[in-house]
Amino acid sequence: MVVKGLVVLFLVSASFSGVAAELVGRATVTDGDTLTVAKQRIRLWGIDAPESAQQCTGKEGRTWPCGRRSAAALDGYLLEKTVRCQPKDTDRYGRVVAECFVQGASVNRWMVRSGWAVAYRQYATAFIADEADARQHQRNLWQGPFQMPADYRRSKRDQAARHAPVATQPAPGGCQIKGNISRQGKKIYHVPGQRDYARTSIDLSRGERMFCSPADAVRAGWQPAKR
Repeated sequence: MVVKGLVVLFLVSASFSGVAAELVGRATVTDGDTLTVAKQRIRLWGIDAPESAQQCTGKEGRTWPCGRRSAAALDGYLLEKTVRCQPKDTDRYGRVVAECFVQGASVNRWMVRSGWAVAYRQYATAFIADEADARQHQRNLWQGPFQMPADYRRSKRDQAARHAPVATQPAPGGCQIKGNISRQGKKIYHVPGQRDYARTSIDLSRGERMFCSPADAVRAGWQPAKR
């Protein structure tokens, strides 16, 4: 398939894990750990980059837009290059989780070693040494104090929950928000009209439950489904 003069290849092969085949093409960057290749949205495996709105602190104590700079660094690194992504999994948002390469070098590793992302220890340990090297040399994120991306996201969720309006008592049987628990133990709630709402079933014996409002779900520790 030719798109704007660029040849985008799908290398289709059998996969015993059920994960998508290798994806090859030019990349479009969303943020420091998310990109699109061959029309597939990809979450870079084993790394965590600052959120788009996140600010960090420089050597002189001044804040700087580390989230936007991280995305810009990734975009510049991949510019005009063919990217090969080797899928490892699919996340709860339907994105392919993959390690990507340009000219045989790992993009994931480059982001961590350059100090534009951190090793995502919750899911992989492959890039811990690269993070230590970036920290030692105070590259980019490590030039001053900053909040780990996962902690930043958690603080934003907690802040949203604190400021969520208190729900009024609905009529009996009116609680329609489904609080689902994934196989990985993630607590995700679905509201009517979302893509997975109709096919999401609730098993009370597993701790799943119905909520009457998004605020109730957030206060109970559930996160909103993205779609």
